[in-house]
Amino acid sequence: MTTTAHSPARLVDLFEHGLDAPICLTWELTYACNLSCSHCLSSSGRRDPRELTTAEAKAVIDELEAMQVFYVNIGGGEPTVRPDFFELLDYATAHHVGVKFSTNGVRITPEVAERLARNDYVDVQISLDGATTDVNDAVRGAGSYATAIRAMENLAAAGMSDFKLSVVCTRHNIAQLDGFKTLADRYGAQLRLTRLRPSGRGADVWDELHPLPAQQRELYDWLVAHGDSVLTGDSFFHLSAFGEALPGLNLCGAGRVVCLIDPVGEVYACPFAIHDEFLAGNVRDPGGFAQVWRHSELFRRLRVPQNGGACGSCAFYDTCKGGCMAAKFFTGLPLDGPDPECVQGYGEQLLAQRPPNRAQLPRPAADHSHRTSRAVRPKPVDVTLVRRREDLERTPVSECAEHPLAGLNFS
Repeated sequence: MTTTAHSPARLVDLFEHGLDAPICLTWELTYACNLSCSHCLSSSGRRDPRELTTAEAKAVIDELEAMQVFYVNIGGGEPTVRPDFFELLDYATAHHVGVKFSTNGVRITPEVAERLARNDYVDVQISLDGATTDVNDAVRGAGSYATAIRAMENLAAAGMSDFKLSVVCTRHNIAQLDGFKTLADRYGAQLRLTRLRPSGRGADVWDELHPLPAQQRELYDWLVAHGDSVLTGDSFFHLSAFGEALPGLNLCGAGRVVCLIDPVGEVYACPFAIHDEFLAGNVRDPGGFAQVWRHSELFRRLRVPQNGGACGSCAFYDTCKGGCMAAKFFTGLPLDGPDPECVQGYGEQLLAQRPPNRAQLPRPAADHSHRTSRAVRPKPVDVTLVRRREDLERTPVSECAEHPLAGLNFS
């Protein structure tokens, strides 16, 4: 892309054409999880027996180092229940790939916290979706609030500064934004707010949990007032149509500057769009991850700047860019139309026209939920961690039947 002295290119315009390597790579190491959060975007719970081996995961890290990927976002599932998690973390940081990982805190013991605090190339995000026990545990399961608080206490005591308190915004916790900030400050953490997406199990609860229009405005005003001290990961660029662009890129970076590697090596354009429609390839394919990122036909299409479609004539399109691709897809709205939470109300009009049978809406091809998680509000597994089992047998009897905490001994 060329520019002149009279027409300098904005960073966001350059990014629309894609980069040689992703700025922000999300990698879900496992679908195994000890919780069954009702809004889990990857429908996690049970381990997939096809997940990448330790050797395959290290080969991906080698590629990321060669591509000069600065850091990777590790998620799941609960990544720390994978028996080789800390081995992979150490391997990545030793190979110049920083690691930011999200956890519910189940394995952040005082000893683990001290180990993490010693590594300058590791960042930890503790997930919490309520500033109080009742609000959080209604979504994440009984006992999950206490687990997260204990993890933050351990990290703070170990001297780890600026770890993250990560919150998915729902209509039940918007009124608690100040409470989340107070919690983060108490433990020396930085608050990170993210958007509720209708992906995975989140599709089942999105209509009941996503913030109402008045709450969207409340969230926007709060972010404008606290934007310099709160991270959002470009979750809320659709709110820019209220008038003032929020800090960040304000661009859907799917396939351009971000992507997802899932536990079995599938590469998706967006961490929130785990669906065949957005599948670009697999790291096990010839050429590995670099081949997928640089030559996937899907990514090539996504790197052609869009004209805005139905949103192109909106005065706020330049900052909103039509909103979130995944949010539109999983709510059954056209990808070239408005975001379902469009603050001008256009998405709400389209949502009202959807078929009453939600079963007709797109769903991910795989569901790794615990068998009872869709029918009954689940409870977390109450465990005390003892040690890692080194001689793990990694091949379960049947696909996805292995217990999510296999490989760990508990008492």
